[in-house]
Amino acid sequence: MTTFEQMGLSKAVLQILRGQGITNPTPVQEKAIPELLAGEDVIVQAQTGTGKTLAFLLPIMEKIRPDRPDAQALIITPTRELAIQITAEARKLAAAREGLSVLAAYGGQDVERQLRKLKNGAQLVIGTPGRLLDHLRRGSLTLGAVRLLVLDEADQMLHMGFLAEVEEIIRLVPRSRQTMLFSATMPDNVKRLAKAYMQQPRDIRIAETSRVTLDSIRQIAVECTDRTKQDALKTMIRQHRPYLAVIFCRTKRRASTLNEALREAGFASDELHGDLSQAKREQVMRAFRDAKLELLVATDVAARGIDVEGVTHVFNYDIPHDVDSYIHRIGRTGRAGEKGVAVTFAAPKDAEALRTIERGIGRRLERQRYEKDGVAAVGGTAGKAKAAGGKGRPAADGAPGRSGRPQQGEARPGGGQRRGQAAGAKAGGGSRGQGGAGRGSGHGRGPSGSGRNGSGRDQRAGGKRGRSDSGRGRRGR
Repeated sequence: MTTFEQMGLSKAVLQILRGQGITNPTPVQEKAIPELLAGEDVIVQAQTGTGKTLAFLLPIMEKIRPDRPDAQALIITPTRELAIQITAEARKLAAAREGLSVLAAYGGQDVERQLRKLKNGAQLVIGTPGRLLDHLRRGSLTLGAVRLLVLDEADQMLHMGFLAEVEEIIRLVPRSRQTMLFSATMPDNVKRLAKAYMQQPRDIRIAETSRVTLDSIRQIAVECTDRTKQDALKTMIRQHRPYLAVIFCRTKRRASTLNEALREAGFASDELHGDLSQAKREQVMRAFRDAKLELLVATDVAARGIDVEGVTHVFNYDIPHDVDSYIHRIGRTGRAGEKGVAVTFAAPKDAEALRTIERGIGRRLERQRYEKDGVAAVGGTAGKAKAAGGKGRPAADGAPGRSGRPQQGEARPGGGQRRGQAAGAKAGGGSRGQGGAGRGSGHGRGPSGSGRNGSGRDQRAGGKRGRSDSGRGRRGR
């Protein structure tokens, strides 16, 4: 394996990486970074959670000149949430380059603050197509000095209808640039974009990524009806008791309706979709990252690029109708070697969509069936769902605890402290710890003997922040 040191990264950047517990490159970083440092255009196809962000940020940090105030690197992303996440990673690395300024430009944020930042100079700009065009038309942003251009999540960007905006931005960037296109899938419209705007790009594909991701996730299909689907979901949440879970709905209205029903049932839930204001979206994501929420009900577009440590479960409340969407959804869990669980609810009308998914991933999903007294393996005996409360997370007002949280003798940690589990509890559905063992002060999440591995964008070194008595620590984000 090629190390970061062997790639020729500067000592200051290497020190930042070591300080974050990042020691070894992921496969996509190992293949892409040398090509990018050599100045090549690249097309990188890899699933989410593989470390793509550092694959383009590290070369950018080496090439930018902090002594020049103009924008020299531009990263275009499809969603605000992804722009925020990339900006957070970029600012960590920017500490290695004195004088380097990073600006996030996305809708819903105070435009005046962005204007002031641009006036003072920002060498790295990260933004969504709409807000970037707004600044370009105002004249507050010019791209004449840009030499590094990144199109991140290109497939989703075009799927969301941003092709015209993206092309307009690209045409304003000098042709002498270096272009980096990152995409989880490679549909025809992405191929056409690459052909039109890239110069003899190197093609990098991490072919085994989807298989590795799938192998780390227990995949279940729960047979139910449209009428019983909501009860089936509640039953599975109570049985599995996730630490953090993302629940996918097809539309914004369905997400809102389901979230309301879950909250009425006593679950710590909130919704994420395009009808929310930017302030509300950031509030929801902050609460989810801090584990103040257990469940995040989201649409595909809103959840694209979500990178939250500790997601143990994904629930497909509405079945995805293609394999790529299925893989993207369940990729929120089981990241970078961490185990996860993906549950897909399938009514009789969803049979063909389920078969399409199974053919696409080359395996049959574990079958369970929802019945009035619980969820049973097909051919097995139905077991009653465990009631919420008892071992659940206690509410602040003394109400019964919610699923998936230790209760008795538990103390909420402050600040950035991590939540632990009792020894032997399994992330895929084992009982959470009780007594004082439910959450550890400052310890890693996960079963005894292993620390939380993290996910694609922020690798942790073994033992860096894991459980003190565990056999391994965090890695591979």
